[in-house]
Amino acid sequence: MDANKPLTEKESLDLITSMLNKAKQSYHDSGIGPIMWGSVITFCSLITWARFKFGFDIPFDIWLLTLLAIIPQVFISIRENRAKKARTYNDIAMDYTWLAFGISIFLLIHANTGISKGFEKGFGDYFKSSGFRFYDYTTSLFLIIYGIPTFISGGIMKFKPMIFGGVLCWVCSITAVYTPPLTDLLLMAASAFFAWFVPGLIIRKHYLKLRQQGNV
Repeated sequence: MDANKPLTEKESLDLITSMLNKAKQSYHDSGIGPIMWGSVITFCSLITWARFKFGFDIPFDIWLLTLLAIIPQVFISIRENRAKKARTYNDIAMDYTWLAFGISIFLLIHANTGISKGFEKGFGDYFKSSGFRFYDYTTSLFLIIYGIPTFISGGIMKFKPMIFGGVLCWVCSITAVYTPPLTDLLLMAASAFFAWFVPGLIIRKHYLKLRQQGNV
């Protein structure tokens, strides 16, 4: 092709498609993040359920494991970003989606532990008469937030297990409104397992296969 000759519309589209395919091929999620978060949330939910169900105690708050999981997640994200040969708009969208997810979870935890206590102090008589307690519905709120980045990520990657996982989180969120706290914990465990852990295993299997072929 003459270097000075302008590209035709078809050649331009072919070039853009080729560049996008190369960028896409350079990105391979290892699946470690979904596996880690899925296992941690599932484990914490089941341990909390067992504590209330069978009446035993442990010397620390099991949910502190979620804070400890943030540290390796940061290192994993940095390592994977450095390993990428190209960052697509999808990568940037995914980063901001999960950043928004993390901020939302932090704010919801703050609301659950601090704001709800202030509400009960200021409106105690109303709560006593109505039976309303803000923290009775936080499982539903958490599950709503769980579903948003999961559904978006599945849509961006065209990965149906995560799309279905996001929908499952929302179905469990609706269900949790009408179920007791013990059942809510089981719903949260099921959501984390099927929305994150199982898709993470599928991604990991695909990643290892590509690595064996030398494509990663």
